[in-house]
Amino acid sequence: MQFTGRSVALDTSAGIWLAESAAAAPPCTVAALVPSSFEAVARVLHPAVRYVGDDDVEVPWASVAAANGTTVHPLMQWGSVTGAMEYFENDDQSPLWHGAPARGHLPGPGAERLVAVLSRWTTTPDVCWYAVAQGGAVLTDHPTLSLPDREYWLINGPIELAAQNMAAEPFEQSANLWWPADRAWCVVTDIDLVSTYVGGSAACLAELFDAEGLEVLPAAPLERTTWDADQVNPTPPDAPDL
Repeated sequence: MQFTGRSVALDTSAGIWLAESAAAAPPCTVAALVPSSFEAVARVLHPAVRYVGDDDVEVPWASVAAANGTTVHPLMQWGSVTGAMEYFENDDQSPLWHGAPARGHLPGPGAERLVAVLSRWTTTPDVCWYAVAQGGAVLTDHPTLSLPDREYWLINGPIELAAQNMAAEPFEQSANLWWPADRAWCVVTDIDLVSTYVGGSAACLAELFDAEGLEVLPAAPLERTTWDADQVNPTPPDAPDL
């Protein structure tokens, strides 16, 4: 089996540090995704999309919040910002946006912008690890990296692979986890979330906050990552019962 033309690794020991960190963290928190050993953590919001002819125009959450009269803050959640859980998949707010933020997938343009920053903050840009959440048929001859509630296949390669599609066409899937061999930073796109978390040094993340084309918010290890984490904006009326 291959992802982006690279074979799945038979040795998953490169990801043990992530598995150990996730197992020790409270469930459904930032620390369960990104090791709390990093100096700082950032949350990169996946943009909504407006269709203009044949073009997909990125729409930041801040624009969606402004149109809905809701508040931008680090723990805002898509359902609370838009006012309905149905806006994750089944509806839109035309003409502002037509496609909801990608769930469990960091779109290519965003990944490219991350790569442009993160490549400057590692000594091993040519040796990075990528984890793709297990799905479909089980391959018993390919070992997986086991994290709480998730199994991942690993591949390795240069940092540029982060912007490549890991799925077979016509589907799109980014790597769910990626980090350089020197562990200078770590990027996590959980399959259930519409945002990506990045752990790294304070200096690295300061540059990420200033990167053009990325909507980035600060995050903290014990913050929750669930739909109900937003305690500022109203709870969507169609939200699940707690």
